[in-house]
Formats: sequence, structure tokens, C-alpha cells
Amino acid sequence: MFEGNYSIKYHLAPPLLSDRDANGHLIKRQFGSWVGMVFPLLAKLRFLRGSLLDPFGHTEERKGERALILEYRNTIAALLPTLSSDNLSQMVGLASIPEDIRGYGHVKERHLKNAKQKEAKLLDALKPTTTSVPDSGRHAA
Repeated sequence: MFEGNYSIKYHLAPPLLSDRDANGHLIKRQFGSWVGMVFPLLAKLRFLRGSLLDPFGHTEERKGERALILEYRNTIAALLPTLSSDNLSQMVGLASIPEDIRGYGHVKERHLKNAKQKEAKLLDALKPTTTSVPDSGRHAA
């Protein structure tokens, strides 16, 4: 319980309404308590997420998220046939990378950068070691 004269303020960076700073990060703006009435409406419009009518689905951030999902699925599908007891820990690490990508805006970008570095190390560890096959002396005619 709060006593006295107070007001609720929301600090948000809606992608369609916010400016960017010198680093390209969205700048949060202060909104009054009226924004609290918008949240239930947005919740009711949840069924639009991912559709052509999704008002936030056309931002670069959302397009990038959808591309990441597709890339993740393709990577896992390509590596599944190579799964073995020898590379299980690397594969589990690779499969859990999305858990490292958290937050919104520039916070998410930072976590994504770190996750991509982790992914590169794991993929490098999963590369099969190539052994040179001695030349048998036979050549195709």
C-alpha cells in the first residue's frame, strides 16, 4: 500500500515510436499511467503475433528473431545425424544456446553476440577431424 500523492510512470521503448541513440539503441520514453490501459488490449491482440497484421512483426528486430529460429533449426537438423556419445556435451551446449539470448533491444543484441561466439566455438569443436588418406596411386581415367 502506498500513501500520499503518487503517479505511475512507464519507461518504454516501443520500436515504432522511439528514437535511437548514437549507438543505434532505442531510447526509452516516459509514458503516463494511461499506458496501463493499453496492455490488456495488446494482450487481446496476441493472436496477431507472427501474422501479416502483427504491428511489431515488421521491425528489423523481429525479422532477425525469425531468421535466428530458422538458422537454429537448420543447424540442429544438419548436426543431428552426427550425434554420438563422443560429442553429446557439445551438442547439448549447442542446443541450449537460445537460453542465453535474453532481454530486449541492445541487451538482447549483447547476449546474441555472446551466444554467437559460443556457437562458433561449439561448432568448431564438432568439426570432424580429417585424416589424410594415402594416395593409392590409382587415378581416374
